[in-house]
Amino acid sequence: MGVGEEEGRGMASLLAARRALRAGVERSRALSHALARAGPRLGEIRARLPPMEAAVRPIRAPRDALEGAGECVDRAVGPAAAVLKVFDAVHGLEPPLLAASAAADDLPGYLAVLSRLEEALHFLSDNCGIASQWLADIVEYLGDRSLADPRFVSDLAEALSHLKTPSANLDGGLLAAALDILEAEFRRLLTEHSAPLAMKEPNNSSDPGSITPPRIPASAVHKLSLILDRLAANGRLGTCTAAYADARGDTVSASLRALGLDYLHDPAEDAQVLTPNVERWGRHLEFAVRHLLEAERKLCVAVFERRPEAASSCFAEIASRAGILDFLKFGRAICDARKDPIKLLRLLDVFDSLSKLRMDFNRLFGGKACVEIQTRTRELVKRVVDGSVEIFEELLVQVELQRNMLPPADGGVPRIVSFVAKYCNQLLGDPYRSVLTQVLVIHRSWRKETFNDKMLVDAVLNIVKALEANFEAWSKAYEDVTLSYLFMMNTHWHFFKHLKGTKMGEILGDEWLREHEQYKDYYSAVFLRESWGTLAPLLSREGIILFSKGRATARDLVKQRLKSFNANFDEMYQKQSAWIISDRDLQQKTCHLVVQAIVPVYRSFMQNYGPLVDQQDASANKYVKFTAEGLDKMLSTLFLPKPRRAGSFQIRHSNGKITSAMTGLYRSSSTLK
Repeated sequence: MGVGEEEGRGMASLLAARRALRAGVERSRALSHALARAGPRLGEIRARLPPMEAAVRPIRAPRDALEGAGECVDRAVGPAAAVLKVFDAVHGLEPPLLAASAAADDLPGYLAVLSRLEEALHFLSDNCGIASQWLADIVEYLGDRSLADPRFVSDLAEALSHLKTPSANLDGGLLAAALDILEAEFRRLLTEHSAPLAMKEPNNSSDPGSITPPRIPASAVHKLSLILDRLAANGRLGTCTAAYADARGDTVSASLRALGLDYLHDPAEDAQVLTPNVERWGRHLEFAVRHLLEAERKLCVAVFERRPEAASSCFAEIASRAGILDFLKFGRAICDARKDPIKLLRLLDVFDSLSKLRMDFNRLFGGKACVEIQTRTRELVKRVVDGSVEIFEELLVQVELQRNMLPPADGGVPRIVSFVAKYCNQLLGDPYRSVLTQVLVIHRSWRKETFNDKMLVDAVLNIVKALEANFEAWSKAYEDVTLSYLFMMNTHWHFFKHLKGTKMGEILGDEWLREHEQYKDYYSAVFLRESWGTLAPLLSREGIILFSKGRATARDLVKQRLKSFNANFDEMYQKQSAWIISDRDLQQKTCHLVVQAIVPVYRSFMQNYGPLVDQQDASANKYVKFTAEGLDKMLSTLFLPKPRRAGSFQIRHSNGKITSAMTGLYRSSSTLK
């Protein structure tokens, strides 16, 4: 080999060595840089070594010990993994459940998601505690056998202790938030469909067309029922019933207020003043119970379909807020009004209204929740019955007491006659006869006694006969016997005319009525004979001779007789101008008879003998005061009824006080046509 070859090889070796050295230097530099960067990480690793050592210590446990724990670990980890999977699913339900309008937009879908949440929470509630207990058993197993670091075992045991008794916080408050959304939707549906009705006075509450249907459509009712089921299942039934009662109670109350129920809160003490309001009360109560509250009851049953007790309590609250107790308080106020005969009619009106609604009250307010309404109703019925019977049983006594009262000074019909005739006819007519009989039957049954319709008729007849017996006593109270005849004529005719063709007249009979008509005719004839009939003889022609020798004597006789007639006429006319005949037809007929008894006689007398007086011009007006036409006009206006102050049929109480019973009740009998 030549020198050149050897040199070439040596150069190649040097180059290779240089490259190797250079590569080694580069690797050294890279390693140095790597070591510099790894310094901090080594510090972190060094700090983590103790817990890592504790964590991996079980791995260093004996193999046979680890093999014994494997089965226990597998049994506990499986349920724990399932619980964690469900827990993750719960949080996956948050978006659809917390969406702002999810419940309103798709209630069935929202409830389906909520059902999944409830099922998941139920699963967690049932299994989380079990899984945590199994894990705790494993921790205890590891600790007892020193298979893990004591600190690790202690920390793990403390964490597991919080899972042994699961709470509502497992879902992070998701269920409560979803239920709040459902409550808000429940209230929204109620508000949307609970506007007050545009009410008007019911003309006839029995008209089917006036029945007010529920204003919540079936679709909304179904939604309310679905929401209520879920809320009740989660312990929120009370909030639902409160919200429902608030909305529907206020709605019914506002609807009824539109009818004008202010009279319920400020009743008068006088039965006569109460009369129009009692009529309204009956109509309004029937309308409220049979239509508004009946519809509300059906609505409650539909919404609280599977919870009848909740439906009853909720309806009771609605009825109370609607003012049913105010209606009962008004009835109580009528019972507390001053006692008088008109109050009896008003009490019978109240009883009739309550009796018609008895089945409705029993059906609507029969449950335990409506015990206050039941109690108030029973109390009202008892007070109405007792008050009605008390007044009715006093009527006969009160009529007899009137016998000692003075009759009208003008000879007119006493107001008690007008009142009792009309009043007794009302009691025996529709609808009071059947109602009063029912009241008396109930009251007597409480005393273990019997009562029937015939007994009622007999009791009313006794009142009429007692009043009839008063006529004679009243007539004897007049100092002027002529006025007593006018009074008896007035009163008997009033009885006849105002009872003929009535229920009372039918019961009393035609013979009884004819007797009063005959009494009227008798006293009319006696009145005319004893008063105006005495004037015609004063204009007698006896002794008046018109031929020449007796002319002066005739003139004196005519003057004397005209003077006597004028004086007696003036006195009688002046006195009887204050008297009245209550009935217009009887007044005209009586005036006609008076005119016929006087005017023809006066006209004939003046035609025959008037010229004798006319010749004496200076004294003619002293004796000729009337013309026949003037007398006719004057006598035709006699006995006209004049306005009189309202009188009173007074009830005398045991304490000696007298209470007005019919002040302002009817017009004076003297103004009856």
